Amino acid sequence: MSYDCSFTQDDNRFRYRAAAIIIENDCVLFAGNELVDYYYSIGGGVHMDESSEDAVKREVFEETGVFYEIERLAVIHENFFDGDNGSRWHEVAFYYLMKSRGTQELNSKSYTMGVKENMKWIPIKDLDKYKAFPSFMKEYLRNEHKGIEHIVTREN
Repeated sequence: MSYDCSFTQDDNRFRYRAAAIIIENDCVLFAGNELVDYYYSIGGGVHMDESSEDAVKREVFEETGVFYEIERLAVIHENFFDGDNGSRWHEVAFYYLMKSRGTQELNSKSYTMGVKENMKWIPIKDLDKYKAFPSFMKEYLRNEHKGIEHIVTREN
């Protein structure tokens, strides 16, 4: 059994996460499910003794059913937000831009908390019309980037 790099102390939670930015045909891939009223980035917790690169490739495959290659590390994101039941979160995520495959075809059979995840290709130009997290993605995807960016958000 693998364990995520995370801990909880009282109502405070910390999580180390690896996430993907997957763009095909001017659309970005997000996930959603019937338990929440928003979309979220593809990715998940980095396991103990796992690199963030290995974690993002694993998570992308688990969620999409497709092997994507990494193009480059794009964003280091520190996110502070309020969770369910009054919990407070501090999440550090490495966002990797994945290489385009030229197709939006997926083979997703992903579940989270026992509920099927739905993959959604959202046109980048329309992203501000959706409730999607992380919130920085809406502005980030509208501009060209070459290096690694450090972004801090407070979504509480």
